[in-house]
Amino acid sequence: MVLLAASDKVNPLGHALDMPALDGALGGITIHFFQLGLVVLLLLLVMTKAAAAIGTGPASEGNDRYLTRGRFFQLLEVIILYLRDKAIRPVLGHATERWLPFLLSVFFFILFVNVLGLVPLLDLQHLLGTPFGNSHFAILGGTPTANLSVTAALALCAFVAIQVHAFRELGLGGWAHHLLGGAPWYLAPLMVPIELMGLIIKPAALAIRLFANMLAGHTLMATLALFGLMALQGIGSWIAALGISAIAALAAVAITFLELFVAFLQAFIFMFLTAVFLGQMNHHGDHAHHAEAEAH
Repeated sequence: MVLLAASDKVNPLGHALDMPALDGALGGITIHFFQLGLVVLLLLLVMTKAAAAIGTGPASEGNDRYLTRGRFFQLLEVIILYLRDKAIRPVLGHATERWLPFLLSVFFFILFVNVLGLVPLLDLQHLLGTPFGNSHFAILGGTPTANLSVTAALALCAFVAIQVHAFRELGLGGWAHHLLGGAPWYLAPLMVPIELMGLIIKPAALAIRLFANMLAGHTLMATLALFGLMALQGIGSWIAALGISAIAALAAVAITFLELFVAFLQAFIFMFLTAVFLGQMNHHGDHAHHAEAEAH
């Protein structure tokens, strides 16, 4: 708060928006680029270790070789099994195993980005740079899922996956027939444009939903953190500013737990809706067979 008071800058969006890394010294490379790189490295490291911990061990371990080693990896196994059996398989049916790696990758990538975005890496770098006369020093930080270009790229991946699955399941003729939405052929001039727009609107909604939720949450947290500074600038009393800061800090803790829940929820929603859109392109005969199996 002292550092911000000296600069007279009160901008909660500064904690959520992208910015050039090292004050533009690296050209057009931004902090979100390096943050995404860090997420990819962490994801590869954690999931490689998880695969080794969850996999069946050597025969010399006896029955213990079937047990997942490590509580964190046991938690990951429970999450993966729940997503596969309760969220993905009911909507994808026979295509579950084919698209499970992609859907789980989407879920954990978004989750890692969201959770790492709650760590104040950007503020720590600003603090470290202040003694050297650069209070805006930063090479990574923020939440890339609060960047529309990042969520749009994720949505583009989902769009390509949906269309590939559609052509593989239905063929070109079946894909074209799907554009009628089950309506008679003479309604094609009305239904085809609507269905074509729907192909774009569905992934676009995924991108906007994830972007809006993450941007709003981090902006709210930053606003709470700046209440004390705004009181200091408005009233000019350190006592009042510290009192307001204490109350805002308690509220910020509650919002942080809410944001942690939202981090999981938004990752699940993006993954689950992608699975739903994939399932809509399954062969219709398989839908009927799957429904009969579920009823039985």
